[in-house]
Amino acid sequence: MADLKALAEQIVNLTLLEAQELKTILKDEYGIEPAAGGAVMMAGPAGDAGAAAAEEKTEFDVILVDAGANKIAVIKEVRGITGLGLKEAKDLVEAGGKAVKEQAPKEEAEEIKKKLEEAGAKVELK
Repeated sequence: MADLKALAEQIVNLTLLEAQELKTILKDEYGIEPAAGGAVMMAGPAGDAGAAAAEEKTEFDVILVDAGANKIAVIKEVRGITGLGLKEAKDLVEAGGKAVKEQAPKEEAEEIKKKLEEAGAKVELK
């Protein structure tokens, strides 16, 4: 049981690039494909949700809302932040509304937001 909990912790803490690599391995080596949209639904922790909401949020998802007029500069920034290849970064930027970085510490999320906004993108922290 402890091994499963440790595995769950590792999966939850994957970066966007690591999650993409995991998806590729599962598909290519085991024939397992994610549900439509590629989203994985996970249950939140059991307990009092109200108490958790009252705590100050320390981790943020950096969401690229719109690439703006200078899409090439935004793609370059996304590649630098995520480590994605050119095609993957371009697809992420063109899709809009996608997370560039998930569960980033507040300082890192604000730094990423600043870089993307300087490149011309519209970004939200959630």
